[in-house]
Amino acid sequence: MPKSDIDNRYLIRPYYLVPDGKVGHDAFAVIRETIRSINKVAIGRVVLTNREHIIALEPLDKGLMGTLLRYPYEVRSEKEYFDDVQDVKITKDMLDLAKHIVEQKSGSFEPDQFEDRYESALIDLINQKRNGIRTTAKTAPKSSGNVINLMDALKRSLASERQAAPAAAKAKGKKPPKRVEGQREMLLPISGKRAAKEEPKVQAPKKADKPARAPARSKKAG
Repeated sequence: MPKSDIDNRYLIRPYYLVPDGKVGHDAFAVIRETIRSINKVAIGRVVLTNREHIIALEPLDKGLMGTLLRYPYEVRSEKEYFDDVQDVKITKDMLDLAKHIVEQKSGSFEPDQFEDRYESALIDLINQKRNGIRTTAKTAPKSSGNVINLMDALKRSLASERQAAPAAAKAKGKKPPKRVEGQREMLLPISGKRAAKEEPKVQAPKKADKPARAPARSKKAG
């Protein structure tokens, strides 16, 4: 079937598929190139974790990518939630200002920039407890209440974006630290590990009172 026929709500997670053995390579290549030539995905069944799943296969470079699909009973209808959404009238000025803000914040998709801030904060908290550092709960930020005038809120957002632009441009010139691949939990420091010894300090030599006289060379006569 065409890939466009699959609703994104049915997608669960992708897997990489590779062949196994000589016979597997031949059948694998035939399936891969066939669905590549007609621009379609193949639907099959696979058993994972003691459960049968529907899987969609599509060519990816030299291999196949299989994406698990949800069953119909696992996908709810949006009407159960969207029927109560009110129809509001949006003015042109408000829409133009919102578009301008979105355009200023637009960029390319860079997944390397994504960070699990919850995991990072949790690991930092664990390290502090390991080292015996007392931690205090942060107070929740004060809420300014419900926004009454959306236009004023958009203008404040635009003003704050303009103030943050010079700082962002300055930080952009700095080279980001090299990222280490691998699971973050494997990088946790081990409690009780002896710290590295400090290197001995090298002292500058004292200034001599008088410069040392170079030894005289004897010259043979005649």
